[in-house]
Amino acid sequence: MLNLYNSLSKKQEIFVPIHKGEVGMYACGPTVYGFTHIGHGRKYVTDDVLKRTLEVLEELKVKHVQNVTDVGHLVSDGDEGEDKMEKGAAATGKTVWEVAKEYTDYFNKVMKELNVLTPTVICKATEHIDDQIALIEKIIANGFGYDTEEAVYFDVTKFKDYGKMFNQTFEDKTIGAREEVETGKYKKHPADFVLWFKRVGKFRDHVMHWNSPWGDGFPGWHIECSAMSMKYLGEQFDIHTGGEDHLSIHHPNEIAQSEAATGKKPFVKYWMHTTFLMVDGKKMSKSLGNLYRLSDLAEKGFSPLTLRYYFLTTHYRKQMNFTWEGLSGAKNALAKLNKTVIDLSDVPVTADGWSDEGRDYYEKFIMAMEDDLNTSLALSVVWEMMKSKISDGAKKNLIVVMDSVLGLNLGKEEILDIPKEIMDLLAKREEARKTKNWEASDRIRDEILAQGYRVYDFADGAKVKKI
Repeated sequence: MLNLYNSLSKKQEIFVPIHKGEVGMYACGPTVYGFTHIGHGRKYVTDDVLKRTLEVLEELKVKHVQNVTDVGHLVSDGDEGEDKMEKGAAATGKTVWEVAKEYTDYFNKVMKELNVLTPTVICKATEHIDDQIALIEKIIANGFGYDTEEAVYFDVTKFKDYGKMFNQTFEDKTIGAREEVETGKYKKHPADFVLWFKRVGKFRDHVMHWNSPWGDGFPGWHIECSAMSMKYLGEQFDIHTGGEDHLSIHHPNEIAQSEAATGKKPFVKYWMHTTFLMVDGKKMSKSLGNLYRLSDLAEKGFSPLTLRYYFLTTHYRKQMNFTWEGLSGAKNALAKLNKTVIDLSDVPVTADGWSDEGRDYYEKFIMAMEDDLNTSLALSVVWEMMKSKISDGAKKNLIVVMDSVLGLNLGKEEILDIPKEIMDLLAKREEARKTKNWEASDRIRDEILAQGYRVYDFADGAKVKKI
């Protein structure tokens, strides 16, 4: 049975879905004001492995909803500073709408390269303003919200146990908020948070704005996730994921406003948080010059799937320290593993080829993944299985199932970081074969061989391996 660590209860729990055979899963998505970096990648690879585990090993139907924050997220995760989207626009000289599209497209591109499955629903905050307004109206009607000259606020003192969520105290929440900020002088309590910003004061010229019962303005960051998750998953659902930075502010606020609006508890059964990625023992930041993107890795000869493998070597709740040396080790390991899988490429996959001799490895793999997604242990099982003396057919069948969970695309030549010039030659050879230009095909094959790579032709196309 799948066991997941619940950040809310601070313990590992057996996963039991609300509705038999189905899972509602919401993932906090990107705030699209800048380029997606490798730290973001770790969180979404974790979400992807969770989804694959639920679907493949637990045989559950997953409805995976992920938002795109394209308005309302201020520089602080609370109510201070400027809107991140407008900050991104100012830095690039583009409009906020252009910035949102550019960085949303870039995020999607990175996810595809990391082999992260596309969510069932991708929802943008700016396309769900009416849903957010309707939710705020419910919160106010239930006595948890209040209107001021600058914003509509959520009254945390009205929500029982607000300070106890995620092992915090109300004092902790109060210390983290100031009595008066430029937007916040009308708060009844320092920890009260914004549901709707009005287009006044420092937000007088805010570009993104909509009409509402409380005046012209825009939604707060927290209300977006509550409105969109409940729209697509219902007022109560199974899993909510996020980064560890959401533990102190964003997710407590989500729970408070959602349960205040519906009167139903719990809003979410299981909360899962991925720990930050460090770089050379330091926090990632632009000022330190260690905010790496996939393109930075590619310049040094590392593929996105090498990074994915690297992520899987450390448990998602453990702090991971990225180093170039560590990534090199992951590259070599993945290349070696992939080569053994490519060597099995002509072995047929059968329905029951491993039912007896491979059963132990399959069960050990499941046990690892069901232990709160213990990917490092699961990888060790993969290696143990591939080095074992079971038949090639059993290995092939097992690796197909295991890789459908790990998502490494094993057996694909590009994982071996084949040089681009070799892949270009292979593509030219394929074109020659399609036109039955056998002379050109043989000449290109020999050219590839001269550069240290052998071509293998299969029914589904050609593959290359380094000699």
